[in-house]
Amino acid sequence: MEREENLELLLTHYTELAPLRAELYRALEVLRSAFSAGGKLLVGGNGGSAADSEHMVGELMKSFAFRRSIPTAVRETLSAQGERGARVAAMLEGALPAIAITGHDALQSAFGNDGDWKFAMAQQVYGYGRAGDVLLAISTSGNSENVLNAAETARALGLKIIALTGKTGGALAKIADVALIVPRQETYRIQELHLPIYHALCLALETAFFGEDANK
Repeated sequence: MEREENLELLLTHYTELAPLRAELYRALEVLRSAFSAGGKLLVGGNGGSAADSEHMVGELMKSFAFRRSIPTAVRETLSAQGERGARVAAMLEGALPAIAITGHDALQSAFGNDGDWKFAMAQQVYGYGRAGDVLLAISTSGNSENVLNAAETARALGLKIIALTGKTGGALAKIADVALIVPRQETYRIQELHLPIYHALCLALETAFFGEDANK
């Protein structure tokens, strides 16, 4: 297992996560493989986990720890389109495609009104997901019904599933390809460890894809 600096720093700062070392590296490999193959990440959860979903997408879709360049070919093509294209080229940043399935209020409310809101995340997985993509499903208990519905849909479509959870991991951990079960019981304390985990994963991905102009 190749050592990854950001994950090792996470484990140094949060020693209680040491038992998760192998699963953290597995999660990173699942994500790295998906992005390398042109796939994307779908992320979803409830309440604070919904906020974490949006937060993670924000770290992946633009520069995080350092400025990310866009490919030279794209920059040159934009610049050749004139002054506006050149300004766009100067402002764009490298991105790893990620979608939070917690948003899209019109879709969520329409689906809830016409059917059952517990299946709204599953509907987004069905609409966005393709074989080779990844669903990062966040549930502090591992038993959130709407998250489980999304995970079952992802499994049927051939997506990889990473569970970010706590307590026993619940039903979610049993169907996930990778289960990151933090060793805490209270919801807010579980969430306190979820943030540094997904930050470390985002930093590791940024380094892998954009470090030292990796995508030029």
